[in-house]
Amino acid sequence: MVQKETNPFSRRNFLKTSMGAAGAFALGSIPTIVPAQVIRGKLAPSNRLNIGVIGAGRIGTSWDIPGTLQHDLANIMAVCDLDSKRLAGGKKLIDDYYAKKKGGSYNGTKTYSDHQELLADKDIDGVLICTPDHQHVRPALHAIHAGKDIYMEKPASLTITEGRILSDEANKAGTIFQIGSQQRSLNPWPQFKKACELVRNGRIGEIKEIYVGLPVDNPKEARVEKEMPIPANLNYEAWLGSTPYVPYTEHLVHPQNSVGARPGWLRCQQFGAGMITGWGAHHFDIVNWGLGTEHTGPVEVTASAEWPRKEALWDVHGPFKSETVFANGVKVHASDSYPNGVKFVGTEGWIFVTRGNAQMTSSDPVSQKKGAKAFDASNPKILTSEIGPNEIHLVESKEHHGNWLECMVSRQAPVAPIEVGHRACTICLINDTAMKLKRKLYWDPINERFKNDEEANKMLWRAERWPYQIHQEYDVRTLINKA
Repeated sequence: MVQKETNPFSRRNFLKTSMGAAGAFALGSIPTIVPAQVIRGKLAPSNRLNIGVIGAGRIGTSWDIPGTLQHDLANIMAVCDLDSKRLAGGKKLIDDYYAKKKGGSYNGTKTYSDHQELLADKDIDGVLICTPDHQHVRPALHAIHAGKDIYMEKPASLTITEGRILSDEANKAGTIFQIGSQQRSLNPWPQFKKACELVRNGRIGEIKEIYVGLPVDNPKEARVEKEMPIPANLNYEAWLGSTPYVPYTEHLVHPQNSVGARPGWLRCQQFGAGMITGWGAHHFDIVNWGLGTEHTGPVEVTASAEWPRKEALWDVHGPFKSETVFANGVKVHASDSYPNGVKFVGTEGWIFVTRGNAQMTSSDPVSQKKGAKAFDASNPKILTSEIGPNEIHLVESKEHHGNWLECMVSRQAPVAPIEVGHRACTICLINDTAMKLKRKLYWDPINERFKNDEEANKMLWRAERWPYQIHQEYDVRTLINKA
């Protein structure tokens, strides 16, 4: 395994040393964002953090690349994609940004069609992983072994077992690993942190129930297509990765003439679990943040769902309902029939929090109700309650990508580290398992296995296709069969 830089004159150590005064710490050991004027005053362009991008699709080009470019500390120097059209588009986005910023032309962004070639570049300090769900863990493990820090889109993994492997490897290596659970950061949704602080500090009494509203795709819209020729610009074999081979269709992968449209893989079980992970990873993370259960998990779950017809291309769950129970007795009810957001209900009132009408991407489902509130409570005075100096203060991150960059310098934990992302993803995946098995499941959050249910435990992992397995490097059988 490649070790982290130890050279005292390396870029990363230079940054850490030169910014010692600027890296002010809030709330213990977690750093705040260093002011831009400090960065500009202390760092030459050659001493910025060099960032590579793996995945130049919808999320990468609309959210993660722009979100990182806005910070002077970052220098995005390379981009990788398996689709040469998207690769060219990602390069152009980055080149155009720097050309405009510098007032001239720019053509310096390196391009790669293989993420391992990008990771071999010793000048790269960290990577954005903006790939489809089934392509998260493998490049992230390669990045850890290459000594790179990581910002990766949620959900953390396709299966619970590979999520555990990823978190353990990242923590063992000391990787600064931020999951894209951006509802934890103040920009653009400061209400989530405030809601969780109010809950953690007892403003609505003892929490009894939580209601999580998630949007779903309508299974009736599922489309069946005949096999299509694979576009010359797409490395389809590598795009499928560890998942079984299936004939190519455009609606299975992503639109060839649009980067911004929602891709078809989001609705296919082969590549993910649908909205239970797509949006569930965000909202169940807020549940964990509010309850203080970020490093554990629930103990039981029941769920039901509507499923598309068997011959449909889009085969993830449709309308659903679930109940997830934590060890302290708190019940979390989730359904597409609830308003999109999280409602904490306590013995002395309730708090509701959502994104409101603020979108991350143009295809985000947001509230269409006139007068809908992004932050509400049973008593409006609850929302303006101040958190005292001796009360619980949660980590403050002004902007998610910026928080990751600053933590790369300070080597402190970011606001949404991989273990936190793994635990939120786990809740989503045990919900999905309960939907499929249609019975109550009992979960052991310590050993991360279902109790007395081998059928459910077989769903903790999926068989992988050669040569894209991660179990070439890990004894997965031991993890799956542990007592």
